[in-house]
Amino acid sequence: MNKVDPKLLEILVCPLTKSPLRYDSEAQELISEQAKLAYPIRDGIPIMLVDEARSLED
Repeated sequence: MNKVDPKLLEILVCPLTKSPLRYDSEAQELISEQAKLAYPIRDGIPIMLVDEARSLED
């Protein structure tokens, strides 16, 4: 499992709401509570595209 750079996590925000993100290491996702979206992390790289995000309202 690839680790995400902690410094990168500190500066990333939700592209939709500009709110902070919570790192879910088990699911390998960055969670935007405000937008109710989960952005995937693939090979240690956060995919910060709204089109690629999973809705948390399922």
